[in-house]
Amino acid sequence: MQPTKITPRTTAERMRDTLGRLGSERDIWVSTSHPDHGPHQVPLWFLWHGQAVWMCTGANSATVRNAREEPRVRLALPDADDVVLLQGEATCYAARDVPKDAAEAYAGKFGWDPGSEETPHVYVRVVPQTVRAWRGVAELRGRVVMRAGEWLG
Repeated sequence: MQPTKITPRTTAERMRDTLGRLGSERDIWVSTSHPDHGPHQVPLWFLWHGQAVWMCTGANSATVRNAREEPRVRLALPDADDVVLLQGEATCYAARDVPKDAAEAYAGKFGWDPGSEETPHVYVRVVPQTVRAWRGVAELRGRVVMRAGEWLG
């Protein structure tokens, strides 16, 4: 099997492709860490809304506990051939306190309203500060497409 030759994309093309994937994909890997318990990684459903990633999980989850203790998080879309990594700070919202537009958009995408559950849920919002995107070794150079919260394309 021969590897596919990859023509490196421009920063603008990588940004466009990244935004397309953020708008269309369902799952994202969330990496958090706790000073006493160490790292934790889990896949969650996500919504790209208002230039932020919105996720929702149980109020007592390790993800929520960690994000409240140490808000710096890393996120990754699940494709090793088309890598998208995001880094930012998490803000947690009880389901009753989440902005209405975000809650409605989340429910619209997934057909599920976490606020209607018997057990409490928390929305986790991450505004990316750094985004890296690449496809194979040919695109390692120039993989940063967002720095300090500003798209570079």
